[in-house]
Amino acid sequence: MKETVFIRRRLEKWKEMENMVGDTVFATPDDVVKAYNEVTSDLAFAQTQYPDSSITSYLNDLALGLHRDLYRHKHTPWSQIVRYWTHDIPLAVYEARNGLLISLVFFLGCCLVGAVSTLADPEFPRFILGDYYVDMTLDNIAAGNPMAVYSMGSQVGSFLGITINNILVSFIVYIMGIFTCFGTCYYLLNNGVMVGAFITFFVVRGLFVESILAIMLHGTLELSAIVIAGGAGITLGNGWLFPGTYSRMESFLMAARHSAKVLLSTTPIFVLAGFIEGFFTRFTNIGDGFRLMVIFTSAAFVVFYYVLLPIKRHRDASQRK
Repeated sequence: MKETVFIRRRLEKWKEMENMVGDTVFATPDDVVKAYNEVTSDLAFAQTQYPDSSITSYLNDLALGLHRDLYRHKHTPWSQIVRYWTHDIPLAVYEARNGLLISLVFFLGCCLVGAVSTLADPEFPRFILGDYYVDMTLDNIAAGNPMAVYSMGSQVGSFLGITINNILVSFIVYIMGIFTCFGTCYYLLNNGVMVGAFITFFVVRGLFVESILAIMLHGTLELSAIVIAGGAGITLGNGWLFPGTYSRMESFLMAARHSAKVLLSTTPIFVLAGFIEGFFTRFTNIGDGFRLMVIFTSAAFVVFYYVLLPIKRHRDASQRK
């Protein structure tokens, strides 16, 4: 084979391999192994047919670069864990963006329903929250400590109970997506109306600022994670409900892979939200500045990890293609 023909046939592939060298973002160990095997095969051919050619030197340098990357991947297993959370999950979030947007809009709409219903009927919170909870909260308001409900129980017990319950709820919200997105939306409806009614219950009693600072101290992460789990469930349901050009099973499996990663990402969020609720929300005398800092930091994290970072990872991936 003429050298020019050999170069023309393999040049594009070599360029792809060259881009992998030193790439700790998108080049997985499997990709590097495959590229290394291909380039060493080409190098062996070039050394036989064109031993004094510059292309042989080029392939030798390329093979050495890929070999260094293989060594790096072999000795840094934790890098794959970091990559999973900083690249794989954000890319999965981007793929599930439509489901996440639907979940957010639907949840906010349900919160509005709960708020309007409470304004129209002061007894509506009793229907949603129960008589015991409403009466207890009214007693706490009369005693001058409206957020006393958060101080009940031990700190560790509250943290564990809240975290386990929230993770269980998120799993149910997600798995109901198997029964189409309507199953997930049913649970989002219940949670959204409850949140809207709960907050408005305090607002009509002139406790807006105090209630928001207490509720959103942990609720910024907790409610965001519920919405994210809902988006994962909607993505799962839409996978087989709207297969597009794929078979229904192929579409469902693709949606399951993306949505499962999105759901997994909510676990540490629920743990942190449970920790905040169990150890900080109960102290209603904590300074407003501290609570605002936690709220804004939590909101900034959610926006960064679930909006900005997925967009960036998608753009980086598109530029590589």
